[in-house]
Amino acid sequence: MNSIDQFVTNWGSKNAMVPINSQAIAELESKLNGFLPDAYKYLISTYGLVHTPNVLTKICDLNSDISEVQDFLSLDDIFSLSQLYEMSGMPKGHILFASDCKGNMFCFKLEDCVSAQKDSPVWFFDHGLRTVTKISNSFIEWLEQFNKL
Repeated sequence: MNSIDQFVTNWGSKNAMVPINSQAIAELESKLNGFLPDAYKYLISTYGLVHTPNVLTKICDLNSDISEVQDFLSLDDIFSLSQLYEMSGMPKGHILFASDCKGNMFCFKLEDCVSAQKDSPVWFFDHGLRTVTKISNSFIEWLEQFNKL
């Protein structure tokens, strides 16, 4: 989980982040009828909801094509926004977990979360185009692209 630790060290805001307890995570998984990837659960149970305002600045400075992450969603928002975005045109079957500064979302496919897994691919929902595109083969790989900036 070194990539996750490095991501938080490099990009996490200095505001106090409160780790999320495993009971709350298990309750969300029950509501979702799925399992969140262990790598993602490590992030939120160790560090809490990471806010990364400096990622956008760095991506703009480097003129990078990476879609920046700004906020990791609360557990309540994961559940409610996943439903709300589906009602607003996002294809069904996604679990939102983070957003950029433009209202686009990073998500896992529910079909990838049917059983417990160490890691899962990351998908990007472009709310303007209403498309979902695979952007990484795993959550850790997704975080590593920011660590390389």
